[in-house]
Amino acid sequence: MGPIRLLIFDLDGTLIDSLPDLTDATNLIREKYGLPRIGISDVRKMVGRGVRNLVERALPGVGVEELDRATEVFIEFNLAHIADKTRPYPGVPETLSDLSGLGIPMVVLSNKNVALCREVLGKLGLERHFTDIFGADSFPYRKPSPEPVLAVLKGFGIPAAECVMVGDSINDIAAGGGAGVWTVGCSYGYGEMSELEGASYRVGDFPSLLQLPFIEKKK
Repeated sequence: MGPIRLLIFDLDGTLIDSLPDLTDATNLIREKYGLPRIGISDVRKMVGRGVRNLVERALPGVGVEELDRATEVFIEFNLAHIADKTRPYPGVPETLSDLSGLGIPMVVLSNKNVALCREVLGKLGLERHFTDIFGADSFPYRKPSPEPVLAVLKGFGIPAAECVMVGDSINDIAAGGGAGVWTVGCSYGYGEMSELEGASYRVGDFPSLLQLPFIEKKK
């Protein structure tokens, strides 16, 4: 493994645990349609492919126009309550500070709308660590397509072999793998362990990133 010149991070399930706030937003729209409340473990299975996909899964059988309205309500509520219960995973702020010392760009690439990404990262004091932040509406395609990763690589002028993608689900591992970058699977996140089988490396907590070979080579 050669020198690394770009780090790409997923957001939800990788840097932050946002499930409690996402569950509140999900139950808000479910209650509007007379559906019973569901728990964090249920919402965990719905996240990863963006807000619209989550809303569709939370409101089975609801028509397209109603889904449009429900998505707007979800986003509005989630934006207003983006960091009520959401917190960085243990060691994330400190580890990001250490990684910043490598002197290479670090970016967020999420399937969450970019405005929501910026809002939550700003509220949690993490935004300053990142050169740029990309969301579901930043590119025509979203993870697990490799296209967003390829677009980021092109924007920074960095070859795939000099980039690492860090994430917790098959969306991240498939997107990174498809783009030819190194991948790190975070087993503490929302994805199942089986989703991380194709990752170049796996970590059980965020600070363990500092022990991986590509970090050691930069020191």
